[in-house]
Parts: sequence; structure tokens; C-alpha cells
Amino acid sequence: MTKEEFSRLTARGPVLLDGAAGSNLRSAGMPVGVSPELWILDHPEVLLDLQRAYVEAGSRILMAPTFSANRLRLKDFGLTDRLVELNAALVSLSKEAAGNRALVAGDLSTLGRPLEPVGDMPYSEAYDIYREHMEALAEAGVDLFALETLMGADEAVAALDAAADFDLPVMVSFSAEADGSLMFGGNVWETAAMLQEMGAAAVGGNCSVGPDQLESVIRSVRAAVDIPVIAKPNAGLPVMDERGQAHYSMGPEDFARHMAVLAEAGAGMIGGCCGTTPAYIRQLAEVLGWEAGEIHF
Repeated sequence: MTKEEFSRLTARGPVLLDGAAGSNLRSAGMPVGVSPELWILDHPEVLLDLQRAYVEAGSRILMAPTFSANRLRLKDFGLTDRLVELNAALVSLSKEAAGNRALVAGDLSTLGRPLEPVGDMPYSEAYDIYREHMEALAEAGVDLFALETLMGADEAVAALDAAADFDLPVMVSFSAEADGSLMFGGNVWETAAMLQEMGAAAVGGNCSVGPDQLESVIRSVRAAVDIPVIAKPNAGLPVMDERGQAHYSMGPEDFARHMAVLAEAGAGMIGGCCGTTPAYIRQLAEVLGWEAGEIHF
């Protein structure tokens, strides 16, 4: 997918993203503490069923389950030498689920450590980790990159610098608080303006809070940039049960109602994060009046 094709897609109106992966995989039996990459490849039908349901619900962009398939995270499971293999296999599953009805984004995320001088990770190390991951995803045939749940501007800069070697659109979203502040410092709207100048194709927020807390953040980001604004929040706030399972406060109808407010506030790419399911995306599609179909440019 070229950057021009991405611009034409987003210019037609709201683009529906997918919903959560991790919370649904855990509900389907994925234990805590295992490599999600290996678990998915051992249980491919779980992912295929989930992502096909998202496409049927109206999602036009699926996030490949490559969120933690970088050398830093894979090292925890002794899988660093399988980085290329794992990313290729995971992207292949998502492309199978997408068919010709949705695009597949290579999903990358926070490295979990602030960069120097605030933290201990050198810029060069962050750049190399993102560059290696992006190369594997590009070789696997993703349509675009999605950097999500980022915690600070510095890691976003390192990732966008790494993405400059690839002619693919890059979506960037942060795990921002309700006031727009970022965990590693700064705020999402000032950071978004900087990332637009660096070539980001879309910017915004995901995870962290529910849609009822994000209207002012989305309006601030919309006022700061000319590119599409992403809103992919959680299904409200989680409540833990006695088994340690998270249950979220918003059902599909409440979630979609609040997401419609975010669309009016300027969000042009909308979906769900933790706690959302295909039912949430289907409700969003109904609220937006969008019908699923093939992807055309």
C-alpha cells in the first residue's frame, strides 16, 4: 500500500479498525506468561476466527498479532533467532483472515523503556529494534505499519526514523491519559504535530482509557494536525474478578455511542482496544452507517 493510496482511503470518510486481540485470545484460553506468538501459531483457528469476525463486522484494517514480536520481547522466551519466521507466519494468518476485504497492518508497540537521557535505552538501540522488526514485517507483505500503545515521543521518533527506509504508511497511536499526558513525558497533541512533520500517516490514541474520557484529547489532536486522527480506546474501565480476569464496564452499544462523539470530535480512524470484540466493531459500523466490502483504491 502506498502513502497515496492510504490518503485516498482515509479521505472517503471514517475508516473502521479492528478491536482487541489480547483480551480475546486470553478469553479463548491463552495462558498468562506464554509467548503469544507461539500460542497463536499453535492455535491458528482462534486468531483466524477472531479476525474473520472483525472483517465481517466491518473492519477495514486488521492488526497482525506481531505486537511483541521484536527482539526485546522475544528474548524473554528464547525466540530471538525466530523473529523473521514468527512475523512471517503471523502476518500470513492475518492476510488469510483479511482476504480482499481488509488491509493488514504490521503491529509494533512500545519497548517499555524510556530512551536516554530520561531512561537507559540508547536511541540507536530503539532504532535498531524497530528497524529489524519493520524489515521482517515488510518482507512478510504487510500493507502498512501500526505503531500503537506508545508511551513517549522519543520511541515514536526512533520508530518513524526506522520506517523511513520503507515506502509504507505509518499509523502512530499513544497510550495517553484522559488529560492527554504521556507516561514518558509530554502530551499527545504536541507530539502528534511533530510526528506529522516527520511523515506519520495518522496519529492518535489507543488503550489506556474508555472513549467517554477522550473527547477533549481527540479535539486537541485534531486541531494540531491535518492527517487522520486515530481513536482506539478500551471498552471502558476494567474490573478484575476473583480469577484475575478483566471485565470492562462498557457494552457494545455504550461504546459505540461514545465513539460516535469521538468521530464528531475529529477521529477519522476508529476501533477498539482491550475488552472490545467483533460485536463492538459491528455496533460501530452501524452507528457510522458503514457497510463492509472489498478494499478498492
